[in-house]
Amino acid sequence: MEFAIVDIETTGGMPHTHGITEIAIVIHNGIEVTGKYVTLVNPLQKIPPFIINMTGISDEMVAEAPLFEEVAPMIFNLLKDRIFVAHNVSFDYSFVHYMLGKAGFQWTAPKLCTIKLSKKVFPGLERYGLGSLTRDLGIRIEGRHRAWGDAAATAQVLTMAIEKEGMAPIHLLLGKKEPRKKIAPPPFEDDAI
Repeated sequence: MEFAIVDIETTGGMPHTHGITEIAIVIHNGIEVTGKYVTLVNPLQKIPPFIINMTGISDEMVAEAPLFEEVAPMIFNLLKDRIFVAHNVSFDYSFVHYMLGKAGFQWTAPKLCTIKLSKKVFPGLERYGLGSLTRDLGIRIEGRHRAWGDAAATAQVLTMAIEKEGMAPIHLLLGKKEPRKKIAPPPFEDDAI
């Protein structure tokens, strides 16, 4: 089982209107980290001041960075045939899925959220946000709110979870299907001949 642990920084919260400013991918074989990739990305839009303050990524820093389309083939190759892992996975997945699609790549992957995994493997903690969780687990983040720092910390969370409980909680989470919406039965039709 191979994992791609992903963290992105963005200009906002909506994939269709905001852009990625940085992406980091950590490849993990279920035992240890086997590869890593990180790049700034030019989002082709202004980065809001509050995000510059949080991430430290400025318009000047991304001005010469590649466009997402330029790094999309590398990102696609790193993600394909791997489980997509992130802390609050739906956010990162939605952006990457949308941007890869725009770049011409048909890609989907099984998703594993390290918040949900941590709640199963490390129950009883006060909070499960990345900052609180890593503090409680004794993981030091090098570069909080930067893609590489957060992805590397998330990879350590995954490693610790596997060391503590093995793959069973991961299989359980991956096996869970999205809750099905209840569909009203069709109106009764009289099929009498």
